Amino acid sequence: MKPFAYLRPTTVDEAVRARAAHPGAAFLGGGTNLVDLMKLGVSGPDLLIDVGRLPLDRIEELPDGGLRIGATVRGSDLAAAPAVRERYPVLSQALLAGASGQLRNAATTGGNLLQRTRCPYFQDVSTPCNKREPGSGCPAVEGVHRDLAVLGHSARCVATHPSDLAVALAALDAAVEVTGPDGARTVPATALHRLPGDRPERDTVLEPAELITAVRLPPPQPLAHGHYRKVRDRASFAFALVSVAALLEVRDGVVHRAALAYGGLAHRPWRARAAEEALRGAPATADAFGRAADAELSAARPLRDNGFKVELARRLTVSVLGRLAARHR
Repeated sequence: MKPFAYLRPTTVDEAVRARAAHPGAAFLGGGTNLVDLMKLGVSGPDLLIDVGRLPLDRIEELPDGGLRIGATVRGSDLAAAPAVRERYPVLSQALLAGASGQLRNAATTGGNLLQRTRCPYFQDVSTPCNKREPGSGCPAVEGVHRDLAVLGHSARCVATHPSDLAVALAALDAAVEVTGPDGARTVPATALHRLPGDRPERDTVLEPAELITAVRLPPPQPLAHGHYRKVRDRASFAFALVSVAALLEVRDGVVHRAALAYGGLAHRPWRARAAEEALRGAPATADAFGRAADAELSAARPLRDNGFKVELARRLTVSVLGRLAARHR
């Protein structure tokens, strides 16, 4: 076992200062991902800064009708919150699809967004991995990649992001509040995570000492219905092969507004802008939904063994949008 120090700060500023002063430190929330990576030898911080008991555990109403979710709100509490279930069902559904009840009781909102890929090469320290050790290679490109990316990947990394919550937040146009040594800033949820490019070791745009403090949800659209659906190899406790978070507003049989995000297809939650543009003003029919999915998925570059994800994503899109359109009839 590699020894490490432990610190439990009482304020956000104290946590950020400690992280800035210790380059080998890591923030600890619920520990449902970081502790696993430490056991595997993937991560070896010399200082754990426990932010799980900072006063960031509230869900607050905002003046504009939105919600502010503290970074240490537990997944189970967030999924069960009446305001979330009633006004943002896509978010509650994503959380409930994401893990067991025991994990949701421990996992934090901020930690969920920052969990790392479950690519088998990343988690196996006996193999090369550019994400774990930059420049060592990506054996997944020619190796085991059935579960990995078909969109936005590079020759250096084909990993996928595992979070269900992040996919729903991308569709909802949420914003992530961050505090670092230089002060506070806000990052759109759609811009928080990076595509791999030639720097796959960087999962997000956050600087090392920056701490997520909250997530802000915009006011819900009155006529827009939302739904999250996840396809996986088994019915529970599995990461997505493909998932879809969608919001759809239909007026007189025509799509007025659509928001669509995919999970399981890329290094980050994939906001489907091309599909949304194709849907705007289109009839709310299965054919139109299929054409919109095709517009987005035409950019896919499947690997040897994961081309099935493209057709799976198309069918899932048509199914989810069809379900939402039916609510407007």
